[in-house]
Amino acid sequence: MNLDQYLVAVKEKLNASLIVASIEIVDERVLLNRGYFRARLTLTNNDFLEIAESFTIQDNELITLDYRYQWMDVSKQILKQRWDSVKHYPNLPNFPHHVHIGSESNVESGQCLNIIEFIDFMDYFLS
Repeated sequence: MNLDQYLVAVKEKLNASLIVASIEIVDERVLLNRGYFRARLTLTNNDFLEIAESFTIQDNELITLDYRYQWMDVSKQILKQRWDSVKHYPNLPNFPHHVHIGSESNVESGQCLNIIEFIDFMDYFLS
């Protein structure tokens, strides 16, 4: 797999997802050995989901460098959950991976997911 192939796979996953009603690609790029993808999604229940991931390929394997997946209600005012890798909570297991659940202050340990894995999770969670 190369960076361009991963971007194609991400867009195919989003288009095939049963929970994604519409997709607005905000940014996508491949520069030397790194890639980036960001999109805003409207889910079939009208919730809002913004996804962003920086990634690279090493030894033909995808490596997620950084990510943020933010799920909000239809008004984009109420946070449902946000998964990210910002280095804010060094005492949590799996640092820097964490999830904000229902509010900025309710934080739990998370795990690194690339966009394809995350959409698989959301498909399962919302189906």
